Amino acid sequence: MADQDAALDLDGDGLDEEDITAGVKRKKLSGKKLVLFGGIGLLVLGLLGGGAQYFGLFSGGGESTASHGESGHGGSGHGGEGGDSAGQSGPGDVVFYDLPEMLVTLNSGGSETNYLKLTVTLELDNPKNMDVLEKRLPRIIDNFQVYLRELRLEDLEGSAGLSRLKEELLVRVNAAVGAPRVKDVLFKQMLVQ
Repeated sequence: MADQDAALDLDGDGLDEEDITAGVKRKKLSGKKLVLFGGIGLLVLGLLGGGAQYFGLFSGGGESTASHGESGHGGSGHGGEGGDSAGQSGPGDVVFYDLPEMLVTLNSGGSETNYLKLTVTLELDNPKNMDVLEKRLPRIIDNFQVYLRELRLEDLEGSAGLSRLKEELLVRVNAAVGAPRVKDVLFKQMLVQ
């Protein structure tokens, strides 16, 4: 009888047709693999949705940022320009004030002459402080000019140099203005020649 079983087994692996179909059925995804692939799929969908939200592909993303940016920048300007829009803003609004362009000669130690062209914007947290800032503008510009003329070309190199320059200008503007504090000094243009 063993010879008959051996004769029926043409492949030589000892499996009959029922064993082969049962093996195929067992090759379906197990529960662990199903959960793993499902979790990966959900993760990919979540990342795609987050990226779309970040880049403003959904209708609500870009509009709120644009309206916030307009209200924050509405109080910038010189002289009477900032006074009208500053009266419309609330006390918690951020206001930007553009200083006039400054051109100074850097301290080069007697060799070659280097110039620094700088345009700065001041950030105030209260629009009511615009009047005080405008009254003290000559003192602010003087403090900036005196400091900038003593800078060397090496002082402005790299991000650390720019960060130090920003901090020093913020200290000087707050010393010149006094009571209303300037929150930040923003560089609009900076050219070293």
